[in-house]
Amino acid sequence: MTREGGSGRPEDPVQQAKDICLRLLTARPRTRTELAQALARKGVDSDVADQVLGRLDEVGLIDDAAFAEVWVRSRHNFQGLSRRALAVELRRKGVADESAAEALAAVDGDAEEERARQLVRKRLRVLGDADEATKIRRLVGMLARKGYSEGLAYRVVKDELRTSLLDETF
Repeated sequence: MTREGGSGRPEDPVQQAKDICLRLLTARPRTRTELAQALARKGVDSDVADQVLGRLDEVGLIDDAAFAEVWVRSRHNFQGLSRRALAVELRRKGVADESAAEALAAVDGDAEEERARQLVRKRLRVLGDADEATKIRRLVGMLARKGYSEGLAYRVVKDELRTSLLDETF
């Protein structure tokens, strides 16, 4: 990369790579892999990228384990994603399996089931007068797209439908 700065001389490739990374990190935390991919897309030499990423790692601006913890908490609480879906996302973002496993441990089976129940209750309110088979199909499909297992999804949907029918009769 031989772009010229305002002074007419070529910019330092290390400084360019650092600027790219810092700009990306300002928007949201990123994994080392995400930053490496961004630098590669911008044509930064791999040696320069390794040098800059190593330095950012040293000063604590890149922390894949911390990223994984925040990512899991956020995506589980706000998007309702299951552990399985979160594991896929973390793998795609380049988080090491060990760091991903530690972060995913925060979402135990009970928390996952409770989040699935919350999603079903919320969606049940908007399904209205649809017949039971349609509700089951839509609700199980919604949970499946969020990564919940078929067995858990079906059990939660049946329980919540049964509860909503009881609530309507009283």
